[in-house]
Amino acid sequence: MEFELERLGVHESVDAVFPPGELAASLADLPIEVAVIDDDGIPSCDAVVTLEHREAFLEVDWVHSIQAGVDRFPFDAFEAADVILTNSTGIHDRTVGETVAGYLLLFARRLHDYVANQQERRWDRPEWDEAFTLPGSSACVVGTGTLGRGVAETLGGLGVRVTGVRRSGDPVPGFDEIYANDRLFEAIADAEFVIVTVPLTDETRHLFDAEAFDAMRDDAYFVNVARGPVVDEPALIDALEGDALAGAALDVFEEEPLPKDSPLWGMDEVIISPHCAAYTRDYFRDVGEIVRENVDRLAADEEFHNRVI
Repeated sequence: MEFELERLGVHESVDAVFPPGELAASLADLPIEVAVIDDDGIPSCDAVVTLEHREAFLEVDWVHSIQAGVDRFPFDAFEAADVILTNSTGIHDRTVGETVAGYLLLFARRLHDYVANQQERRWDRPEWDEAFTLPGSSACVVGTGTLGRGVAETLGGLGVRVTGVRRSGDPVPGFDEIYANDRLFEAIADAEFVIVTVPLTDETRHLFDAEAFDAMRDDAYFVNVARGPVVDEPALIDALEGDALAGAALDVFEEEPLPKDSPLWGMDEVIISPHCAAYTRDYFRDVGEIVRENVDRLAADEEFHNRVI
């Protein structure tokens, strides 16, 4: 590799997901200095583990994102400055898969209604035909990477028939059928649940717009655990308000935190979570394993694991 690693900083921004000191402590046995840093501490580091981007990262040799998504980092600037960027893809499959399964179970078993009723001390049972079970239902997962495969595996265990959409139409383990990207509308047309797990790119920005929602069943539920801008949010709100969809579970939004005046907050059939689908008490350990592996690979002059740039 092109540099010698002596000091690794765990940037304070990771505190939004886990205490930075937990990760630093778990890496304390590495043959380098590991410290929790703020913005002022970036220049003293050769590498930084972070959630957010800072311009000062252009002066270090290696940046590791604790998330799989890296759309917040300026690729061109990193390449020009010879900064290596790695991410945490591969650790979120089961956590996000279980969160999505939770959303589907909430809708199917009407659990979100019961939680809302409890707040008002209201004893109110569902209509006879409202609740259903998941076996035999269908879900289309748009994006068959780590997140999509984790969702498919978890839902498959609940008896859901899972189809997928990916760039090519090649088969993927865990999916009953795969559609190529150019067959998106066909893929989502008959699914009872449409789940988005694609990364945010120029091609996926507003992938789900009014036309896409029109292609879905009016009794379908929409789930987004990808990135907010993958969805045209006003188009989604229009579809929900016009009863063109049965409901939605949303972990990500075009603006975060979701503004208090968003109509999404007040919709009975919309479940909102604050961009935390992958959160788990072991998150810092999972990130630490990737960081540790890459420190070892650097020492052995081997290629970085999960290298993006």
